[in-house]
Amino acid sequence: MKLVMWVFMLACNLIAPAAMIGIGRRYKAKPPCEINDWSGYRTKRSMKNQDTWDFAQAYMGKVWRKAGWIVLPLTVLGQALTLLCPTVESMCMWSLAPTAVEVAALIVTIFPVERALKQTFDENGTRR
Repeated sequence: MKLVMWVFMLACNLIAPAAMIGIGRRYKAKPPCEINDWSGYRTKRSMKNQDTWDFAQAYMGKVWRKAGWIVLPLTVLGQALTLLCPTVESMCMWSLAPTAVEVAALIVTIFPVERALKQTFDENGTRR
């Protein structure tokens, strides 16, 4: 039972890094074409105009792909350490640690994209 639950938790925890790698790859190659409110990297700065939008999507794709490849082994290692837990309940509880790392990685990726936007464009969205 413990191993079955561990495999399930591993599969659940691998969704985020796999999504980061997949979406990053997709957005780097073919980002959302038009500015919209439901898909893509959406911040005030990235939605100024089409140029900022295209730049932000491609850059976010690059950042997410790298971050996904960094988070993937951390997730596997963190999940592997949960095998040391004595009970299924404690194993499930400690499986939240890799999830926390993934959420932190998703949040942290905002900063390099916003920095790149700020360095590339002025406040009106015009390239420097």
